[in-house]
Amino acid sequence: MAEARELISPLHRATIAALPEEISHIAGYHIGWWDANGRPCGRTGKHIRPALALASARAMGGDAAVKSAIPVAVAVELVHDFSLLHDDVMDKGTVRRHRPTAWSLFGTSKAVLAGDLLLAEAYRLLASSDLDDPGRLTKILAQAVHDLCVGQALDLAFENRHEVTLAETRSMVSGKTCALIAGACELGALTAGADAGAAAAVRAFGDHLGMLFQLVDDMLGVWGDPRVTGKPVGADVASRKKSLPVVAALEAGTEASRSLSALYRSARPLTGEDVAKATQWVEEAGGRAWADAEATRLRQAAQDCLEQVGADAGAFNDLLSLMRFLVERNA
Repeated sequence: MAEARELISPLHRATIAALPEEISHIAGYHIGWWDANGRPCGRTGKHIRPALALASARAMGGDAAVKSAIPVAVAVELVHDFSLLHDDVMDKGTVRRHRPTAWSLFGTSKAVLAGDLLLAEAYRLLASSDLDDPGRLTKILAQAVHDLCVGQALDLAFENRHEVTLAETRSMVSGKTCALIAGACELGALTAGADAGAAAAVRAFGDHLGMLFQLVDDMLGVWGDPRVTGKPVGADVASRKKSLPVVAALEAGTEASRSLSALYRSARPLTGEDVAKATQWVEEAGGRAWADAEATRLRQAAQDCLEQVGADAGAFNDLLSLMRFLVERNA
C-alpha cells in the first residue's frame, strides 16, 4: 500500500488542490493530509483500492503497465473518499481514524458537497484520460458507484428491520463493499490490456476479496481492540449493527441466538454490560466460528479466480500479498 500511496499522491493531491479552497481543505482533512487548521499530519488511510488497481495492472502487464493505471487508481480512491464522507454523515459517525469526522467539524452540508465534488472529479479524471476507451472505464466505475449506493441503501433499510437474513446481508455487502474493490481490480487489469476473460477473473478475485474485507471488518467491529481500531469496544454491537457474524449468530436458532435477538429488538440504549453479553452471545451462537470458516472459504475462492487467468503465479504476488494483509489486519 505504501507504493500505491506514493504513486498516486501527485495526481491525487493535484486533483484535490484544484477544488474550491474550502472544499479542498475539508477533503484534505478527511483524507488525513492535514488537521482542522491545515497543519500537515499524514494520517492517511490504507489505500487498499488504488493498491488493488495498480497490482492488477502489474499482474496483467508487468511493471510498465503500472504507470498507465495511476489515473484509474486515483479515480477509485476519490470514489472511496466520497463514500466515506457520505457514510459518516448517514451514520452520524463522529470518529474516523482516531479523530473527529469531517461533517462533525465542518457541518453536514459542506461535507456532503465535498463528497459530491470528489465523485465528480473521479469521473472527470477517467473521462479525460488518454487511456484506451476511457468511456468503457468510466462506465465500469459508474456501475461500481451505483452498486455501492444500492448497498448503502440496503444497509440503511436494515437499521429499521428486526430480521435480516444472511443472504440479504451478503447482497448488501456485495454492493456496499465489494463493488468498488472488484471494479478497481477490473479497471487495473483493463488498463494493462487484459482480455475480457482475464479481466473478468481478476474482477471475480476482487469480489471475493471485498466480501473477505467486510467480513474481517465486521469481526473487528465485534471483537477488535479499541486501542487499535479507534472505535469503542464492541462498537458494532453497541449500535445494533446487523453485520455478517451477528446475522449468522441470529440465524443459528440457539438459545444464545434468541437472547441476542431479544436484546437487538429492545428499544432501550445498550449499556456496557449489555454489549459484553451480546458479544458473548454472538460467539456462543457460532457467529465467530462461522466467520472464521467463511474467511477461509473466501480466501481460497479468490485464489482460484487468479489461477483461472493462467498467468505466471509470480504475477499475482502483489494481489496475494494484499489479500494476506486484509486477512491478518487488526484495524
